[in-house]
Amino acid sequence: MDREPVNILLVDDQPAKLIAYEVILKQLGENLIVASSGREALEQLLKTEIAVILIDVCMPELDGFELAAMIREHPRFQKIAIIFVSAIQVTDLDSLRGYEMGAVDYLPVPVVPEVLRAKVKVFVELFRKGRELEALNVELEARVRERTAELEASNRLLLESETRRSLAIAAGNMGSWDWDCVNGDWMWDRGQYLICGVDPDQFIVTSASIRALIHPEDLDRLRELLDQGTNEARTFNIEFRIRRPNGDVRWCSVTAASSVDLEGRQIRLSGVTIDITDRKNAEQRQSLLSREVDHRAKNALAVVQSMVRLTRAPDMDSYLTAIEGRISALARVHTILSLSSWESAELSVLTRSEIEPYGQPGQIALSGRALLLEPAAAQIVAMVLHELATNAAKYGALSDTAGRLSVSWQTDADGLHLVWDEAGGPPVTAPTRRGFGTRSVIGSIESQLGGKAEFDWASSGLKCRLHVPLNPMAAAAQPEPRRLKKRA
Repeated sequence: MDREPVNILLVDDQPAKLIAYEVILKQLGENLIVASSGREALEQLLKTEIAVILIDVCMPELDGFELAAMIREHPRFQKIAIIFVSAIQVTDLDSLRGYEMGAVDYLPVPVVPEVLRAKVKVFVELFRKGRELEALNVELEARVRERTAELEASNRLLLESETRRSLAIAAGNMGSWDWDCVNGDWMWDRGQYLICGVDPDQFIVTSASIRALIHPEDLDRLRELLDQGTNEARTFNIEFRIRRPNGDVRWCSVTAASSVDLEGRQIRLSGVTIDITDRKNAEQRQSLLSREVDHRAKNALAVVQSMVRLTRAPDMDSYLTAIEGRISALARVHTILSLSSWESAELSVLTRSEIEPYGQPGQIALSGRALLLEPAAAQIVAMVLHELATNAAKYGALSDTAGRLSVSWQTDADGLHLVWDEAGGPPVTAPTRRGFGTRSVIGSIESQLGGKAEFDWASSGLKCRLHVPLNPMAAAAQPEPRRLKKRA
């Protein structure tokens, strides 16, 4: 690379000496600038970058020492190499004074050309090296700034990526962790703290604090899995419960991978935790639902079996009609029960659904508290009401438009008391023996619910009193009685 010439300032009040200096230093190939006084030298310094100054000590107005002192006072010129040349002041004290003024060398006159040239060359090269070093420093600083900016950008992207990962993991009820098995250090991310329900600023993650979170019934099983010896890295999955500081119990699924040293000792364990509480609850609900469906199916089959066993008829057509009617009654109560997820059926709704098809507007009156019946009781009561309604429609009050039917109920410590009261229909004659409908009502209430059914065959109309123990029923839904007069 070609070297750019540097500037050398020659200061002397004698033109002949300046010419001599130029002849001596011309071989260096640098730019030579002359000044005949200290004032001219200062002017050149202000407008030109100077590498070396060659100054005559003895000059009028402003001598070399004074000029050197002024140069050194300016921060910009403090590193310029100054060489004094003197034919008069050549004692050691003069040299010492020159060095105190900031000179780098002090040459006596007559000047040996080779010596002057060599000394100037040295300081020129030092200047040039210094300038190259400054350029390298500037370039290095620029590279450092550029690299720092790249690292900051990379770190920012990494932090953003880590933040997104943590948020994604936390949103998915997931957390990640790492355990240094050698020194016992743990690392949790934000999702892990959320799963365990602890404050990252207050909870100190240690093996002891983590054990305190594990459900006591699962602790031994988890410890046994972690303590299994192996001579190679392995992965495993385990489900266990944790108990949060607030008492909540959560189910967790952990998938982890271990690393071992050359001797087969586990040195690190890293994994991901997933909160599977919702899944476990869904599985439990599914299991309960399966058992409940099985239980309800058995109950429904038992009701149908009892219905078939109690049904009697003089011929097949009558038998089929009776069976179909009772199955329809059972289907209606099943519809009502399904609206409450098979938890209960409200008695007034149940009563209206069973007797509504058989009456005309204004014929039927219902009164009683809103009462919730459990499924087993609701199915039996629905079939009993169906039997009473079909009998009333064939022979009783509902067979005549002038007839009236009143159904009322109340509860006390003994249970439910329901009264079926017909009036205004055809004259009633007490039967000489129990019919199939009567036996069905009595059998259903007494044998299946442990209650009691009483029939009063008054000439004005049938009155039936049903008593059902409170045991198979829910509590009253409303404390105040009400009276319903609707088409039922």
